[in-house]
Amino acid sequence: MVRPARGKVIAGVCAGLAHRFGLSPTLVRLLFLLSLVLPGTQVLVYLVLWIVMPREGSARAVR
Repeated sequence: MVRPARGKVIAGVCAGLAHRFGLSPTLVRLLFLLSLVLPGTQVLVYLVLWIVMPREGSARAVR
């Protein structure tokens, strides 16, 4: 699971998740935005994934 170099909007987390699970990036972004109206740690999870998910083409992504 990697953050793509192309097709990202902010950090590429939603696009990376969409690619991994075979979904449309637009659908994943929409689901994330809709989830923001619910109480929870969505933003914290997004930030953690931003840090943990390697960028496409980086040395960490090659593994």
